[in-house]
Amino acid sequence: MSKLSLNPQVWILAGGRLLLQFGTGFTLFYAPIFFVNELNFSPTMVGIALGSSSVSGIVGRFWGGSWSDSLKWGRKKTLLLSALISAVADIFLILTHNYLFLLLGNLLMGLGIGLYWPPAEAAVADLTTEKQRNSAFALSRLGDNIGLGLGVAVGGWLIALTNNYRLLFIIDGFSFILFYLVIKFTIKESYHGGKEGDEDNWQNWQKALKDKRLWIFCFINILFTTYISQIQSTLPLYLTNFTNSNQFSITNLSGLFSLHIAFAALFQLPVVKILNRLSHLRGLMLSALIWGISFALVWLTGNVNNYAFYWGILAVLLGAIALTTYNPAASAFVVDISPESLRGIYFAINSQCWAIGYLIGPPLGGWVLDQGEIYAHNFWLILALSVAIAIFALQYLISKE
Repeated sequence: MSKLSLNPQVWILAGGRLLLQFGTGFTLFYAPIFFVNELNFSPTMVGIALGSSSVSGIVGRFWGGSWSDSLKWGRKKTLLLSALISAVADIFLILTHNYLFLLLGNLLMGLGIGLYWPPAEAAVADLTTEKQRNSAFALSRLGDNIGLGLGVAVGGWLIALTNNYRLLFIIDGFSFILFYLVIKFTIKESYHGGKEGDEDNWQNWQKALKDKRLWIFCFINILFTTYISQIQSTLPLYLTNFTNSNQFSITNLSGLFSLHIAFAALFQLPVVKILNRLSHLRGLMLSALIWGISFALVWLTGNVNNYAFYWGILAVLLGAIALTTYNPAASAFVVDISPESLRGIYFAINSQCWAIGYLIGPPLGGWVLDQGEIYAHNFWLILALSVAIAIFALQYLISKE
């Protein structure tokens, strides 16, 4: 079936995700710059604070998977709770003047986002057939990307106009409240089976954790999510503070990352046509290759004196294509290997990879930038070479199919 014949609930969920990511786009690329350059925290401190959200995110993803596979909670109630906690997190970030509030805000945000992902992905799987899933997950990511792109563009414009970074967190908080209202009044519960109770949930987690394919995929997924975290948290600071030219002002940086999200939105649905011709694992292998080229171009951007901004555009263009190739293939592969009754838990484990990747990525990137220019430049070459590990692991999974 085509994407046009998808269940209307899938379209509503994608619209809700667009709204949610619009708010996230306000803070995603600008928060590290605000906390480092305006509040005078070191890149390492900011990296640790951003990474702390992944610690609480691990807890959130555990309960998000367990509750979304529960008749008592289900997908809808878990999504509602995630929106409320995330809105409270923004209150702490709005009021941040010291490191404690920065940590508390990120810990709560990680918990809220952790609760969000398992039911959000499981609901899309519930409402689609196998042939529809590449299109459905691509549509969801399209909503994410359009929302992020608009948020980044409008956020950059607001900073240039007002120089008020805290306003971005206020708008982010309102986006979570609006998301809550959309889910509350337009989405029906899609989970109608499975067992309840802590003992049953623990037994279900044990069943999922015995799946060797899932373990190998998790290792690969952690690599991918670490890559994504570098684009979102480390790259803005790198381009601002370590490039040889003066081409990366806040305005230009806003434009660059707006292009990154716009590219992701533009290519998301066309990429599905390519993914439909490949197995999900080969789609992930293609994504790994593109990530490698993208990181090599980031290194080039930081080491040239002329046309650095244009090399940066090419780097983020390929990063966007790598991202759009990764997301639908990864989600669809999780559906392939998960029993229907354990779908929420499998997506929770898949989502834990994001938590771990973001736990590793921002602190690692911040630490590398603190070591000086040589380390900052060579870091991107090391990332480019590391894709060989992902390709080897994916080839191993393909050989076991």
